[in-house]
Amino acid sequence: MSKTVIEAVIFDMDGLMIDTEPMYKTALQETARQFGYEMEDAFFYQLVGLPNTACKKVIAGKMGPGFPLDEFWAWWPGIWKTEARKNGIDKKSGLDEFLSWLSGTGLPAAVATSSTRKQASFSLEAAGVDYPFEHIVTGDDVKHGKPEPDIYIETAERLGVPARNCAALEDSENGVRAASSAGMLTIMIPDLKQPGPEVRNEADYILNSLHEARDILSELHGQYSKSSK
Repeated sequence: MSKTVIEAVIFDMDGLMIDTEPMYKTALQETARQFGYEMEDAFFYQLVGLPNTACKKVIAGKMGPGFPLDEFWAWWPGIWKTEARKNGIDKKSGLDEFLSWLSGTGLPAAVATSSTRKQASFSLEAAGVDYPFEHIVTGDDVKHGKPEPDIYIETAERLGVPARNCAALEDSENGVRAASSAGMLTIMIPDLKQPGPEVRNEADYILNSLHEARDILSELHGQYSKSSK
C-alpha cells in the first residue's frame, strides 16, 4: 500500500463532503408516514449511495404493489430542500482543511455522486462548496450506478488518470464496492452506518474523519513526490 502512486482524488458527495444523509433520512421517513407506511432505519441504510433509479426499485420492492411510488418520489425531495434553503447544508468536519491541502498539492480532483446533476448542484451550493473540481460526474452520466464501478471508471477517464492511481473517498457500503471494483485506492469514512465485514475487506482504509484521510493521502503523495525527484 505504501507504493501506491496517487495522481488524483475522487470524492463522493452525500455523507462524505456534505451532511445530507440525515436530511434524506428524515424526509424519506416523514414522507413514508404521510403515505401510511413506515421506513425503518435499516431499510434506509440500504438506499445510501444508490442512484435514484435503483432507490425507486428497492422502495417499490419493499413497500409492495399498492405503494404510490411516483407520488412518493415526487414529494419527499421538497421536504429536505425546504430545510436546506432555510438552514443550509453542513459540510462534513475537515472538508475545508482537506480541500485547502489538496489545492496545494496540485492533484486533480473530481466528484462522483449518485445524485442527479440538478441535485448535486443544489446541494454543493447550499453547503457553500465552491472548490474548482475538474469534473463532477453524477448518476445522470452513467448507465449503471453504485455499487457498480461505472461512475468511478468514467470519472477516472475524464480525469485522464488510471483508476489504480486514483484515491476514492466514500462513506457508504455501495460506494466502497463501486470504487474498489474500479480498482482504486478506497478510503471509507462511515457516516450513518458502520460497514459490515465484507465491505471492511474491500476498503483499503476505514477512517474516522476527513482529517485522517488528508493525513493518509499527504503521506502517500509525499512518498511519491520524494521518489519522483
